[in-house]
Amino acid sequence: MEEKCERPVTCDFCRDIETCKRPEKGQNHNDWALSNRMSKIKKKIMIMSNKGGVGKSTVTVNLGVALAEMGYKVGIADVDIHGPNIPKMLGVEGGQMKENEHGIEPLAINDNLKVVSIAFMLPNPDQPIAWRDAAKQPFLCDLVRIFNWGELDFLLADLPPGTGNEQITMIEEIGKAGKVDGAIIVTTPQEVALLDAQKAILFAKDYDVPVIGIVENMSVLTCPHCNGEIDVFKSGGGERIAKKMNVPFLGKIPLDPEIVSKCDEGKAFVSNKNNSKNSSAFIEIAKKITT
Repeated sequence: MEEKCERPVTCDFCRDIETCKRPEKGQNHNDWALSNRMSKIKKKIMIMSNKGGVGKSTVTVNLGVALAEMGYKVGIADVDIHGPNIPKMLGVEGGQMKENEHGIEPLAINDNLKVVSIAFMLPNPDQPIAWRDAAKQPFLCDLVRIFNWGELDFLLADLPPGTGNEQITMIEEIGKAGKVDGAIIVTTPQEVALLDAQKAILFAKDYDVPVIGIVENMSVLTCPHCNGEIDVFKSGGGERIAKKMNVPFLGKIPLDPEIVSKCDEGKAFVSNKNNSKNSSAFIEIAKKITT
């Protein structure tokens, strides 16, 4: 009897797809390949919010770098197809991913951090992606099926705003080989953002995704002259919503111009090499999600 195929890629990516006559060819092998990939990832976490502009990508990048600098193996999946900003924030715009017999290799930032983004597949970083949901589906499935993430402690999925196609697809695809281990909800102190954060929490609960907690981004601004704290968008809303919705509150990220400048430069704000004053906020949140 012919031995079971143990190639780690799905059949549609296999070089022998046309000649293969194995009985498990197709869905059976694809399910095994997905399960095999996901079994090597200890925690699969979605970074999400129902509102745009609250800083999901900023939180994802800085948590990813913080975890990597703590010694964890981390992968970042840029799921925001229409606004793939992760490569810019990590300073790897124009990077290339390579194919081999194991699939497509994520771009390695360092020994502990790797990233996948559709931006790496575009000939021009300014090129818009005008896709309907049906066109997005293959790429979303490939994020967990085709890309060779290898052994990871954390896979952080940076999701676009909303509670629609991308969110549901990631939950369903990862769910075929286990489950999403949790969601981190990012909000700002503004009332409209807090309302949308509640919807994101309810969405996660409806799909049986544990809510790891809420992060309040752009919380307070420290005056550069007197060091006093200014509540530009008010403060404390994230903690209030966490209590109301009975989910953990992970912490506040200050409204710091240096966060913006570091992201624009492609340098993570939290990185040890940057000596950023407020980086401890990200580090404390990273510590909480490791427990």
